Amino acid sequence: MGRQERPLDPGAGPEQRFAFALRKLRSEAGGPTYRAMAQRTPYTVSTLSRAAAGEQLPSLEVALAYVAACGGDREEWERHWRQTSEEITLRAVEDDDAEPPYQGLARFEPGDHERFFGRDRLVGDLVGLVRTHRFVVLVGASGSGKSSLLRAGLIPRLRGPDEPREPSEPHERAAEEPYESAGEPYERPAAVRILAPGEHPARTHTEALAPMSGEGGEGETVVVVDQFEEVFTLCRDPDERKAFLDRLLDARRAGSGLRVVVAVRADFFGHCAEHRELAESCREATLLIGPMTPDELRDVIVKPATAAGLVVERSLTARLIAEVDGEPGGLPLLSHVLLEAWRRRKGRTLAETTYDAVGGVRGAVARTAEDVYARLTPAQASLARRVLLRLITPGEGAQDTRRGVDRAELDWGDPADTPADTTPADTTAVLDRLARARLITLDENTVDLAHEALITAWPRLRGWVAEDRERLRTHRQLTEAARAWEELRRETGALYRGTRLAVAREWAARDGALDELNSVERAFLEASIGLEDGERAAAARRARRLAFLAACLAVLLVVVTAVGVVAVRQRHSAVEAQRVAVSRQLAAQALNLGDSRPGTAMLLAVEAYRTAPTPEARGALLSMSARRSYQAELNGHADAVSEVAFSPDGTLASVGRDGKTVLWDARHHTRLATLTGHATWLRAVDFSPDGRRMATGGDDRKVVLWDVAHRTKVATLTGHRGPVKSVAFSPDGRTVAGSSDDGTVILWDVKSGSRRVTLTGHRAMVWAVEFSPDGKLLATASADRTVRLWSAATGEQLAVLRGHTRSVDAVAFSPDGKLLASASQDYTARVWDVRRRTSVARLVGHGAEVRAVGFSPDGRTVATSGQDHTVMLWDAERHTRQATLVGHGTNIYSLAYDPSGTLLATAGESGSITLWDPTRIPLTGLADRVNKVVFSPDGRALATAGQNGSAVLWDVVHRTPRAVLPSGHGTVRSAAFSPDGRTLATVTGISQDTPTGPASRPPSPKDQTLMLWPLAGRAGPRRPVTLTGHTARVLDVAYSPDGRIIATGAADKKVMLWDAARGTRLATFTADTGTEGSGVNAVAFSPDGRTLATANYDGRVTLWNVARRTRMATLTGHTGQVRAVTFSPDGRTLASAGIDQTVMLWDVARHTRLATLAGDTGPAFAVAFSPDGRTLATANADTSVMLWDVARRKQLATFTGHTAQVRSVAFSPDGRTLATAGDDGTVRLWNTDPRRTATQLCSALSRDLTREEWKQLIPEKSYRRTCDMG
Repeated sequence: MGRQERPLDPGAGPEQRFAFALRKLRSEAGGPTYRAMAQRTPYTVSTLSRAAAGEQLPSLEVALAYVAACGGDREEWERHWRQTSEEITLRAVEDDDAEPPYQGLARFEPGDHERFFGRDRLVGDLVGLVRTHRFVVLVGASGSGKSSLLRAGLIPRLRGPDEPREPSEPHERAAEEPYESAGEPYERPAAVRILAPGEHPARTHTEALAPMSGEGGEGETVVVVDQFEEVFTLCRDPDERKAFLDRLLDARRAGSGLRVVVAVRADFFGHCAEHRELAESCREATLLIGPMTPDELRDVIVKPATAAGLVVERSLTARLIAEVDGEPGGLPLLSHVLLEAWRRRKGRTLAETTYDAVGGVRGAVARTAEDVYARLTPAQASLARRVLLRLITPGEGAQDTRRGVDRAELDWGDPADTPADTTPADTTAVLDRLARARLITLDENTVDLAHEALITAWPRLRGWVAEDRERLRTHRQLTEAARAWEELRRETGALYRGTRLAVAREWAARDGALDELNSVERAFLEASIGLEDGERAAAARRARRLAFLAACLAVLLVVVTAVGVVAVRQRHSAVEAQRVAVSRQLAAQALNLGDSRPGTAMLLAVEAYRTAPTPEARGALLSMSARRSYQAELNGHADAVSEVAFSPDGTLASVGRDGKTVLWDARHHTRLATLTGHATWLRAVDFSPDGRRMATGGDDRKVVLWDVAHRTKVATLTGHRGPVKSVAFSPDGRTVAGSSDDGTVILWDVKSGSRRVTLTGHRAMVWAVEFSPDGKLLATASADRTVRLWSAATGEQLAVLRGHTRSVDAVAFSPDGKLLASASQDYTARVWDVRRRTSVARLVGHGAEVRAVGFSPDGRTVATSGQDHTVMLWDAERHTRQATLVGHGTNIYSLAYDPSGTLLATAGESGSITLWDPTRIPLTGLADRVNKVVFSPDGRALATAGQNGSAVLWDVVHRTPRAVLPSGHGTVRSAAFSPDGRTLATVTGISQDTPTGPASRPPSPKDQTLMLWPLAGRAGPRRPVTLTGHTARVLDVAYSPDGRIIATGAADKKVMLWDAARGTRLATFTADTGTEGSGVNAVAFSPDGRTLATANYDGRVTLWNVARRTRMATLTGHTGQVRAVTFSPDGRTLASAGIDQTVMLWDVARHTRLATLAGDTGPAFAVAFSPDGRTLATANADTSVMLWDVARRKQLATFTGHTAQVRSVAFSPDGRTLATAGDDGTVRLWNTDPRRTATQLCSALSRDLTREEWKQLIPEKSYRRTCDMG
């Protein structure tokens, strides 16, 4: 008989109270011995005994193992443990006012340099560059520590004596070598200044960029520019941007008295190439911040504590290094969790149990933020939400970013106009509390998030952004417009009008929207509305006066008849004006809802076009054609949906928290049956391989087998001691597996219902179980952060796959069984080689926990989803992201492909199931921007020319890559199919100012190529013929209509004609007009092949006679570079696009300008005529694409969807599709026929706007069926 445990007093403190509860649980479970409990867990008898001794709180893993051995609810006990841990640790530090050794999310400042560890090598490298170069660029990802490196590393070293901190470790001593060996004698700078560009960098920082002597040294002035990306994101004036850059670059001049260091985020480094001299400077002295080594991370963790007389447990140090090593943006999260662990320390020790209590690397930020938020009054909580959302710029297909704001932007105006129960004192109190928690920073008059990591690490904030993403974008645009209006002294011309005002009015009409406006924004919106109302009233008065005059004149003729005619016309005009206004409003609403409610947005676009075919409605409708990956939403559950699964015949099953199992016809979007015989929170569902049986599992610890045809239960399988998390049938259908909260997996015989084997080995709950396609293996995923492989026949554990740093929630085998994918709460998914038991890829991109993963039936795609509300599709071979599907709106817990691979179902917290067509995604996965997109003559293939040095051939129907054609000579600038489709011509060129660091050799003429790829045959493209001749990068290529001649244009001011068959040069034209930089951007043949048009750097278009090899005419009119030219199909008209924001139409025969199509969308990069010549497409710098009516010179539609500049447009041979591509690395395919698009959308959605949606979105109109086209 074992020794009796000493008595516990629940009132003696949280430790004994928790131990008392554990003992009570053990007693209620029948009083199992600790030896029996140890056999069910990976822990020893003494460890389990100490857990209930009451002397200290056991670790979370030990506590949960104790609970599992006694059959307790793990989730409930985890909450209990965390509450107890919080009580213990907060009690210990309640009155602690010591200076923390860690910064949390806040950056290090120069005064913190004594506590800045782990970057000695990088600081030495940076100091060496500053000493030997006058312009230095520091590049790093968000969260890599750029700001702290500059402030606490570089600046103290520059200001102090030339004595680096004495190294104490070998890796630190190595770090000093670059510093000690730097070239010229060190001379302290006269001044060191640090700044961030802001919105008006040239205007704001004039004094800071002036050299000064006598401020503490005899050397030069060092200017440190942090957050250099603001030059591109906040500064909207190109002239001011150029002036600021020119002033910085002046530091390169000897005798300037300046040295400049700029720090730029890695994802904005490519923007530096847009300024030639800046690009050259980047080549000379660029330092890239890479991930910290484990030794450096150890210094970051341990040394600040040591300096403060504290100790970090070795197990905690090892765990932190494992979780942060290689993690993008992990440093601020590490710093914050260390700060929270310090606040809850026990004596002088930072313990691992404390780390668990604060929620780990990912959870600590959320716990801190939630604690602050919970202590606010309701009015202050609402205010905190508005303040925090103002500090965020929502990303468009990219990461959300922070935005610092002036305190004046948080001025809510007259107290009478401020939200109820909100005062200036509340604003101050909220800012003070957020700043004390180091969630925001207050710097003189600026308020900013402490770090962008807060956006992804705090679920509440992430949810706010996701919920209001479209409205936030509208609000940010209104903020910028209001600020510009204020700077222009409230100039009337800067007010909103037309579509922008319609969008703003629709945004402001929702509940609480006006409360979110500050005083300037409110005044701006009121002035815009007042101006429009005034203009409408004036127009109405003019109309009335004209009508009155007409009536008076008519009385003199035929009184009765004339009055009737006027009345009819007035009424008709009024009705038409109302229809146009409603159409525009609906179009704006559709575009706003595109990402958050795609189905509703599509129907609104259809309704807008039906109401009136305005350009705005046509643009919204056609823009929705590129979103047709969204198919439908199925609603039948009253609560969250836990899992979905397809049967072999395509029937979809879903289970959820409401205890229902629902069967669906996914193709027709109809419910087939609702099964209620398994009344518990259902967590799992799977079909047998023949589709005749279905298994469900849930919180009642049972697995139920169903007869699918008869909708009846046929068996109940028991054995688990905790909720069932996952079920899976073996490929032969004879075995069903269930995984559970109890840390085990049980395999049952389907026919007899008997238990075959129980798999034990996981140290925590098993979230998922999956059979390999051949049935020989089982894969399991667990909260113990591992994936395990088992023999399905014997239950023997074969391998433990480690790499995830948090719970692994899902696994999936590829169809061939060679790969295994896993999804984790560490925000990543991984792909494993099953035979070698190794990780082959880490899929990074989600902004929250990844909860589901699956392979497409053909094995080419991996789908992942999770709590960032998105679905991501990845190329299974290249491990690159193909697409991000948005519109689900809530956490996603499950996904499943149908057997054909043309439907993907996702489900989660909202209780709805979203259906997607993964074959209709944009063409993505390209590593960099796309310079050109062209259709093959038969329209079945597309070719793209990529900045990454490859051309790609795509299957248009399946939207998959056929072949990748690497150039081997740098960027592929353009591509063209031969008229017979048998050859693809590509041109390449390496720029002299490519900012990729010092090249191994300067570019040569051999790098500027024309490559001809033979495409005939099933084996794919054969080896290309490579032609050279240009001496600078080749920018464009075109085939003559008969396919015999190829034309190329280049930056060397030359146009070359080539014999397509022989590969020989026929002629060379010189486009030099005597103007500097008159290279050739584009070339185009006329339809008869007699004329060649070139677009030149100097703003001119040149026409050449192909047969005579002579210049025919020079067309002038553009005031900047001409980027593209194209002939109309009849050859009579030439269109040219320039960076002067115009597209010009020219009479080819007369060499005269016919028309100028001007817009306010920035430079035009590309133009294309439709095959019938009636429509012209233009690509614009503001991410939009426009369609124009050529005959009427009117804008038809604007396509929105790209997230960066669009560089190429191309119509399909039948004119029904427009392909566009650009800097966001995607190719989008758009319909060009609005009626066809409306029919397709209605057919796919199979529904109308509901009456509730109609009442919410179109209250001014009577309800009607949107898709009732008959």
